[in-house]
Formats: sequence, C-alpha cells, structure tokens
Amino acid sequence: MITLYGIPSCDTVKKSRAWFDEHHRAYQFHDFKKQGVPADLEVWAQQVGWEALLNRKGTTWRKLDPQVQARVTDAPNALALMREQPSVIKRPVVQWPDGAITVGFDAADWQTRLD
Repeated sequence: MITLYGIPSCDTVKKSRAWFDEHHRAYQFHDFKKQGVPADLEVWAQQVGWEALLNRKGTTWRKLDPQVQARVTDAPNALALMREQPSVIKRPVVQWPDGAITVGFDAADWQTRLD
C-alpha cells in the first residue's frame, strides 16, 4: 500500500492526492497535524537524508527564530525540529510498497514506480 504523508491544506499534497485519484491508485493518507510525525522519520532521514526532508523554503521555517534555525546543522537537531514543527517537513513524503521513500511531487517518477 502507498502511504502519502503530509498536511491536507498543503497545495502540493492536494496535487499529489489528485494525481493518485486520477491514476486510480489506492493510497493511505497520514495527516501530520492530526496523526503526528511517524516513528519512521529516522528511517526516512537515513534513506533520503535529513536535508531533503527539511523544507527551508516554507513559511514555517521562515517564521522560526534565527537561533532555532541556526541550531539545525545535523540530523538529531533537524529531526527534533520536525517532530516539534511538522510543517517544516517537505511534502509530500511517500512510502511506496517496496519500502522506498520519496519527498516532493514528481509525476514522472511516480508513474515509473507504478508501471
């Protein structure tokens, strides 16, 4: 089963959900705000790197105190921040049936994975 992680109000998550629906692909949706950040966060960071998971371009990051931003220099600090502020996780995170993790929307890559 495909699991799509994100926040329902995020435009990229909306686009991703619509893509799966249009391609008639079943998926589970995990809402970071309601269901929390999963314990798999460390596994994701090992697979794709904590830098890929951290959204430094988003509003949540920009609103953080500069001292908080400055502390995010390694995986433990980045993962702690992601647990405290799930909105700093780049979205969507997709866990594929083979266990692979992708971050962000990439229709071409997704189509290849599903073919």
